[in-house]
Amino acid sequence: MSKTLVQPIGQKRLTNVAIVRLKKHGMRFEIACYKNKVLSWRSRVEKDLDEVLQSHTVYSNVSKGVLAKTKDLIAAFGTDDQTKICLEILEKGELQIAGKERESQFSSQFRDIATIVMQKTINPETQRPYTISMIERLMHEIHFAVDPHSSSKKQALEVIRQLQKNFPIKRSPMRLRLIVPGQNFQSLCEKLNEWGAITVSKDESGAQFSVICEIEPGLYRECDDLVRNLQGRLEILAVSVHAEGDTQVDNYDDEDMSSHLPKDSAESASSQIPPESSDLVVQLSEKMQKQTTISSGNGNPEGEAKQHKCSTCNVFVGDSKQYRYHFKSEWHKHNLKRKTRQLPPLTAEECLADMDLNDSKSDLQDYSF
Repeated sequence: MSKTLVQPIGQKRLTNVAIVRLKKHGMRFEIACYKNKVLSWRSRVEKDLDEVLQSHTVYSNVSKGVLAKTKDLIAAFGTDDQTKICLEILEKGELQIAGKERESQFSSQFRDIATIVMQKTINPETQRPYTISMIERLMHEIHFAVDPHSSSKKQALEVIRQLQKNFPIKRSPMRLRLIVPGQNFQSLCEKLNEWGAITVSKDESGAQFSVICEIEPGLYRECDDLVRNLQGRLEILAVSVHAEGDTQVDNYDDEDMSSHLPKDSAESASSQIPPESSDLVVQLSEKMQKQTTISSGNGNPEGEAKQHKCSTCNVFVGDSKQYRYHFKSEWHKHNLKRKTRQLPPLTAEECLADMDLNDSKSDLQDYSF
């Protein structure tokens, strides 16, 4: 009487197996690998084959344990060497990814795309890059979906084009050194002015003239062709140029944004504050005013000369320490969120009322049935 091997009902089969499948000559070949190791092998992070393969065996069906026939291996691969065939299947085969692995891969690629976008873009007002968290939030707002079959750099350029339609963001310029003969230098300068390039410096050394400039990355190929035609050469000094040093808000456009805020909105915002919390509002308002105004007891004329204006909140703040402290306040953070939605800034009292209203709405949503 033959005995059959009965598998327990509650046992899960192939729980730690990643299957790589390759179809060749009308036949299917599979190998059993460890999870999360195939991608490491393909990215050249893992170099030990024994850490990737569970066995140097080629199957026609891993889940059923059916081995591939030798004649099929010779017909498809021209050899019956199992290790060589496993290497080819690892490189060219299709990986059967589980749900968690796919989610981890998507989140990692999403982060890579956001990092590339952060490195290649700047805020046109501050000439500084956005933070990685802000880029990721903007990508979620435009409902960006990762394509696993496309490169991260290609998708990052597409994300930049989509973000430019709705948000204040632009490509950071490239810094180049252009060296051409003296007789062609005038035509080069005319072309740079036509492109709107920013000239950093000019230098003359013998018969060669050089200029360091910043241009848009989209004009790089055209600029390279121009320099070649002028019998010169091009050197890339920086792929992405960002502003350096401390922030000087005096250089920004400090237009009066209070005219965009209706008077009714201020009255309605202050009327939404409950009467019992009026004392708390007054205390918090005074605290915010201390963060953004200069103490009158200093009496230092030099301190008055160092006033800075926050263009986001449209208020004057004190010295560098008070200026940094203001940037960490809830008032400034709230106005930053409004600025991304193209809304005018709020005063300290209006900000408190708006935040209190948002808290009330969130409480109602939590207890709604």
